[in-house]
Amino acid sequence: MKNIKNLLSLSLSAIILTAACTPTQTTRGNMVEDFRISEITEGISTQTNVLKSLGSPTTKAPFDDKVWYYIGQKMEKKGIFDPQVTEEQVVRVSFNDKGIVETIQRVDADRIEVPRVRRKTPTSGNDITVLEQVLGNVGRFNKNAGNATDTAGVNR
Repeated sequence: MKNIKNLLSLSLSAIILTAACTPTQTTRGNMVEDFRISEITEGISTQTNVLKSLGSPTTKAPFDDKVWYYIGQKMEKKGIFDPQVTEEQVVRVSFNDKGIVETIQRVDADRIEVPRVRRKTPTSGNDITVLEQVLGNVGRFNKNAGNATDTAGVNR
C-alpha cells in the first residue's frame, strides 16, 4: 500500500512538472494573413479599404502619415526561460496624397541583437552607511517646542 502511494505521488509530481514546462505561445501586434493582403489592390484600394481588411495600423511613420506599418510577433516561452521570438512580420502600406494605396510590401524584419551593458553610471553625492542614515537625525530637533502651526509661521 505504501509503495502504491509513493508511486502515485511520484507520477503526480512528474505530471505537474511536465505541465509546468509546456511552452506557452503568444501573439503580439497584428500578424497579417496573406489572404488579407491579397484583398488590397495597389492603385485602387483606399485607406478605408485597408482599415476594413487589415484593421488599424500598429504604427504610422513618424514624419509621414501616409505610411502605415502592421507589426506582429509570435513568441514562445518555455518554463522560466525568457520568451523567444518564433515568427515576426512587418507589412508596410504607403498611400498617395489622395489616400489611395501606392505600395504594399512585406519588410524584411531581420533582428539585430543589441548587447546589454552591465556597467553602472557613477553618481555624485555622499556615500553614507545605514548606521549613519539611522543616527543622522538624532539631536536635530526644533528648538521651539511649539505645535505645528508655530513651526509653519502662523500664530507668531
